[in-house]
Amino acid sequence: MPGAGTDPGELTAILERQRRAFLQDGPPSAALRRDRIDRLLAMVLDHTDEFVEAMSRDFGTRSRTGTLFAEISGMLSAFEHTRSHLGRWMRPAKPGPLARLAGISTEVHPSPLGVVGIIGPWNFPLQLVVVPAASAFAAGNRVMLKMSEITTRTAELTRSLAATYFDPAELVVVTGGPEIGAAFARLPLDHLFFTGSTGVGRLVQQAAAENLVPVTLELGGKNPVVVARDADLDRAAARIAKARMVNGGQVCVCPDYVFVPEERIDGFVDALRSRLREMFPAIVADPDYTASVDTANYERVLALVEDARARGAVVETVSPEGETLPDPVARKIAPTLIREVTDDMRIAGEEVFGPVLLIRPYSDLDAVIAHINANPAPLVAYWFGPDRADFRRFAARTRSGGVARNEFAIHMFSQDAPFGGVGASGMGAYHGKTGFDTFSHMRTIAGTDLPFAITSIAAPPFGPRISKLVDRSLRSAHRRNRRRVRGALPGTTSS
Repeated sequence: MPGAGTDPGELTAILERQRRAFLQDGPPSAALRRDRIDRLLAMVLDHTDEFVEAMSRDFGTRSRTGTLFAEISGMLSAFEHTRSHLGRWMRPAKPGPLARLAGISTEVHPSPLGVVGIIGPWNFPLQLVVVPAASAFAAGNRVMLKMSEITTRTAELTRSLAATYFDPAELVVVTGGPEIGAAFARLPLDHLFFTGSTGVGRLVQQAAAENLVPVTLELGGKNPVVVARDADLDRAAARIAKARMVNGGQVCVCPDYVFVPEERIDGFVDALRSRLREMFPAIVADPDYTASVDTANYERVLALVEDARARGAVVETVSPEGETLPDPVARKIAPTLIREVTDDMRIAGEEVFGPVLLIRPYSDLDAVIAHINANPAPLVAYWFGPDRADFRRFAARTRSGGVARNEFAIHMFSQDAPFGGVGASGMGAYHGKTGFDTFSHMRTIAGTDLPFAITSIAAPPFGPRISKLVDRSLRSAHRRNRRRVRGALPGTTSS
């Protein structure tokens, strides 16, 4: 069946077919781009129940409502925003008014790149491939999707449905294990978009570099939270508890560790514990409590917790009375609070990706900022408290993909704002026009009808007139620059 992607040779054939079609047909019209976006959304909305069932079976336990909200409802605004603004984004820009006065016309055209490859993750296996695919379609590209092999049912469902909504020259969904993923990353695509872990992201970038394929990497990291001294402690604890438990903690923007003023830390832990007990009076049989996606991730999270315990951390599991957790059959881990964390613990440096929260005391905000900056840049940094000078200092002096205050992931909500990481948490961004720009080449087209050749100034033979013009221009630039730096360089004085 088209799109199975069972071997590297087939992947190459798929890519060549899409590239031939792209070059033969040329840039698609706005109407065709909207049509592809509409068909992509129809593929999801026409089969919502099937997708929910597939993801529930992939995870073992995953909330129907949570899946509908995060995977499907959450993409609707992105689709509507993209299709409604598409015509405006496609228009060429006309920069350089001075050049126009000099007789040179310049336009910058957003041009499709060609064939875009998208490698998706397992934590949101549908939304995190479909939304970037919509941006790639908006920019006029053909798309190859590589679904995660961990969520196999979702991958197979997407593959089979794509073949009924799209010609393979438009969109193909590839499934398969790590060897297919590695071959996919080595394809000579026109752009490669990857969402996943930092470690795999490094491998993807290395593979893409063989063919000089540009990449966008949406990664993760240990996202810090700071609770301000003047924060509403109960409200902060309630919101942080909810944020940590979204998708069972398996979200790249989940809070990972919390800095709390040392004099308020006991009250914060009490409030956090109380809120978690209210949220989950039962866990094993709760259909809304998302399980670890597979045994490997379940065991990895437990190993991080046990390593911390063995090295002296204080570990508290917030388990419902009468339940034995963790449960290896259901792959469910109770919400876990860890205090007295030291830097030699694995959990201090590794992204948890589970229902575990580290809590650290602080007395000085500058020490918190120094700690965050001494570690790889996170995807998001959180602040709970008023928008005052301390928050502004925190936002200005830390490095992260985004900053969110008083709420989970609100930096992602606006379709007009870019979403992406920095450093170890990623490179490049998407959402809205930023996504359109990511999958476009901004191509400058310039022309002139002047009766003389501009190149006569730059090409020999150079006469005395051109020589004097160049010398005069350089002397003027030197005097102007000298005035600007006077007093800042050795041997100069300020006037």
